[in-house]
Amino acid sequence: MYALVDCNNFYASCERVFQPKFNGKPLAILSNNDGCVISSSNEAKAAGVPMGAPAFQIKELIKEKNIAISSNYPLYGDLSNRVMGILGQFTPNVEIHSIDEAFLNFDDLNILDYHDYGLQMNNRVQKWLGIPTCIGFAETKALSKVANKIAKKFQDRTKGVYVIDSEEKRIQVEKDYLHLMPENPNYEPIKVNEENQLIIWGMVTYVIKKV
Repeated sequence: MYALVDCNNFYASCERVFQPKFNGKPLAILSNNDGCVISSSNEAKAAGVPMGAPAFQIKELIKEKNIAISSNYPLYGDLSNRVMGILGQFTPNVEIHSIDEAFLNFDDLNILDYHDYGLQMNNRVQKWLGIPTCIGFAETKALSKVANKIAKKFQDRTKGVYVIDSEEKRIQVEKDYLHLMPENPNYEPIKVNEENQLIIWGMVTYVIKKV
């Protein structure tokens, strides 16, 4: 069994650990030299701050709501290392995928309840570091990433953890998320949605301007 652990809005969450004044408020993190938005809180997204947007294009929104701060990569790297260290307490098989994501493998462990085990991981990272996470469990890495997407999208029901542990769930997931499955012959890593946005799995959403 694999799991994908993903830190929610990681850079923004890191800043909130040391600047709790931003808790519950819109917060956008800007890249080097304040070039563009590289992370944002859910509140900032709701306020209309798009991922990847150049700062000059949203300067009025930034000024109005006072929501943007410069990035602090040493802080993010330190907290990332701490998150990965905590995950290593639950399995020795930790494959760091990015600064805020890791694949875990539990093949050599006897886990009776993966949902409960995932909740333990989420709770420990949150309690020790203040970083919110979501976890998806499945028999393959690709499916675990889809499970993570479900865990994050429906947090009110999943509590941040979703497990694809039956054939019925797998079939339903493949039906609903067919374009996200690399091993599927109809895999679509890049697609355009009804809002004319380019969707790249595992990356940000880019707006396509009509010519």
